[in-house]
Amino acid sequence: MIDKIAPSVADALAQVRDGSTVLIGGFGTAGIPSELIDGLIEQGARDLTVVNNNAGNGDTGLAALLAAGRVRKIICSFPRQVDSHVFDGLYRSGKLELELVPQGNLAERLRAAGAGIGAFFCPTAYGTELAKGKETREIDGKHYVLEYPIHGDVALVKAERGDRWGNLDYRMSARNFGPVMAMAARHTIASVHEIVDLGALDPESIVTPGIFVHRVVKVPRVATQAAGFKKAA
Repeated sequence: MIDKIAPSVADALAQVRDGSTVLIGGFGTAGIPSELIDGLIEQGARDLTVVNNNAGNGDTGLAALLAAGRVRKIICSFPRQVDSHVFDGLYRSGKLELELVPQGNLAERLRAAGAGIGAFFCPTAYGTELAKGKETREIDGKHYVLEYPIHGDVALVKAERGDRWGNLDYRMSARNFGPVMAMAARHTIASVHEIVDLGALDPESIVTPGIFVHRVVKVPRVATQAAGFKKAA
């Protein structure tokens, strides 16, 4: 019987190794799998390459992982925000590498990894510092930069509901990079707020099929999230 439900966050993260490339869903604080990140800090894996849209907010979540000294390199689109002081300090002191990737390119490089695409040409970044050292080509009078997929050893994503087969659905903007990251990683771990019986998820609402998910762990919904849901309703 297929059962991908993990009894705890620690159990779900047990296979993460030092030096792993970890894809972490989230757009700012929307859809960030905070419980999985906290669990990764406790788990102790080091020398990580982290892929995320941002580089951490405040002192929690991804910022806490950076502050713990577990990340060697971060690949992201928006490393600096008003509260990105952890990233700023580490980067300026030379303790953290940065690969800056335009947001559309980031999403497409992840999608390409999941789709088995070897590389693709994209006009974004042509003629800028971000294109230095990369192959370029003129196609039909337009200039393009060759970009390669971003593969992950592990993906940490936040979904709304899941079943024991690993099928997932998401809540609104919390979906963001979760689906493409789940496809781009060798091992995907999803936190969910509800675990439902097989068949309870409408097939049309399943965004990430279980074939791309290896472990599902239930986490509590914090009070602030619940209040926000009521307000939105």
